[in-house]
Amino acid sequence: MNLILLGAPGAGKGTQGELISAKLGIPTISTGNMLREAMANGSELGKQVKKYMEEGSLVPDEVIMSIIAQRITEADCKNGFILDGVPRTLAQAEALDAKGIRIDHVVSLEVDDAAITQRMSGRRVCTKCGASYHIVNNPPKSEGICDLCGAEVAIRKDDEPETVLHRLEVYHASTEVLKSYYAGQGKLRLVCGNQPIEDAQQDILKAIGETV
Repeated sequence: MNLILLGAPGAGKGTQGELISAKLGIPTISTGNMLREAMANGSELGKQVKKYMEEGSLVPDEVIMSIIAQRITEADCKNGFILDGVPRTLAQAEALDAKGIRIDHVVSLEVDDAAITQRMSGRRVCTKCGASYHIVNNPPKSEGICDLCGAEVAIRKDDEPETVLHRLEVYHASTEVLKSYYAGQGKLRLVCGNQPIEDAQQDILKAIGETV
């Protein structure tokens, strides 16, 4: 099964992607994590995208598409994948279709802007593996330490209040149109993201026809 997770920054795509990945046995492909790894490694790609991400702007479509097209050819994607953070624009969605990349369901996590802003002020991300946490809703077992790899967790620059507001503006301007695009294909599934993590996971599984 090939899935897309849509939703504003902080809607819970990363957390739900990890849970659904474990349930279905398919990898979550997070372009955000892939780009942050590139920045941490000091690669040429990382240098290109650093400015975009720190400002909360969208990384150019051609960069994102090249990353995705390469990633889904890897062996762990043989039985499916979950795209988290892409497509973000109509052009990216059309590019996926043009490349013949089949998408079965598109799940949109619905959370209002006020809840997003409050939620992201408490979000923390592992500085090494990119795992997502929240100091209230989903804290690491040891404060400031990633459960998965033991590295430090910290607030990202693009989770700071001013950047969050800009990212929401970008999302509404560029990404919301995707809901209409995929609704027209009969693939859109709306799920409330402003509820406990376990409840949202169950609603996602029901929406895509999986047993809870």
